[in-house]
Amino acid sequence: MGSLIYGHPSVDIKLEDRVLSHLQVVFSEKLRRNEGFHFSWADNELTGGGRNIVWVHPAMPLYFRYSGSRVPSLNSVWLDDMTRSINGSAGLVLHDEPRDNGGA
Repeated sequence: MGSLIYGHPSVDIKLEDRVLSHLQVVFSEKLRRNEGFHFSWADNELTGGGRNIVWVHPAMPLYFRYSGSRVPSLNSVWLDDMTRSINGSAGLVLHDEPRDNGGA
């Protein structure tokens, strides 16, 4: 389990490395263009459930901490879904990985 560490003071969001790899790609595209966005995720039942939303802005510190050394393959279907979501008015709402029908 890796972490997405964001902001000051920092928020440490625990996520699987595979999820982090996909987020890194879609976050980078937005931040490279100096665009901020909302990012929303649900806590698991062990941490109390509920949902969280942060405003991600290019001026804020952002750190992807991976627990493993292997870089996972990327699911092009999931990346497309995330890109559509991050460019919408609600921002990126994290959801489970869909099946990749095209291969990446």
